[in-house]
This record gives sequence, C-alpha cells and structure tokens, in this order.
Amino acid sequence: MAKKSSLSDLGGLVYSTDTGRTCPVCRQPVVECCCNTLIPSGDGIARVRRESKGRGGKTVSTITGIALSEKELKELAAVLKRKCGTGGTLKEGVIEIQGDHVELLLNELIKRGFLAKKSGG
Repeated sequence: MAKKSSLSDLGGLVYSTDTGRTCPVCRQPVVECCCNTLIPSGDGIARVRRESKGRGGKTVSTITGIALSEKELKELAAVLKRKCGTGGTLKEGVIEIQGDHVELLLNELIKRGFLAKKSGG
C-alpha cells in the first residue's frame, strides 16, 4: 500500500491566511524574506505586451520574464512608472504599467541592458 504524503514531504507551507505567501527557502512571509530568491525567469527575455481583457476596458502594459529579486523588481517598476508618467503595480513578478506604453517600455528596458521584445501582436 502506498504511503500518504504529509505536508513536510511536499515542501512545507506555501500560503498562510495570517501572513499570505511565504518564501519556500526561509519560510518567512514574502515581504520579510531576506534570502533574495529570484522570480522564475522562463527563458530570460523580458516580454512587454498591452492588455485590456478583464480590466473593465482599461489598458495596461505588462512586463514579464525579468529575472530579478522582488526588491529589485519593485525598484525597476518605480523607475518605469516615473518614465511613463503614470501609475502601476507589481503583482507576482509581473510589472503592470497603466496605459499603452509598450514602445516606451521596450526602449527603456533595452537601454538598461535587458533582452526585451514585444509580445502579443
């Protein structure tokens, strides 16, 4: 008969209603994590695309695939928001900038040394 896997066999706690998402390495809440784990980067290409689906008709430019730590991503998002002169956010490793700024974001990312390309038409 097969052995049932326990929580410790699966790698431990991933989400808690008290603290939200936790780091799989240090088991601290993500906002208090000090081990600087990288966001999964895929193939290393920063993809910039325009989205409006599921946002009540509002257009946002999203950037995915940048292999930086959470802290560095927040700093990059702040710089890009200032460059575009608009608001935005960082959600689960995806930078969202309000409005259609795909070309401006592509040029800025390339200028900063990232391999970037336009995605989705």
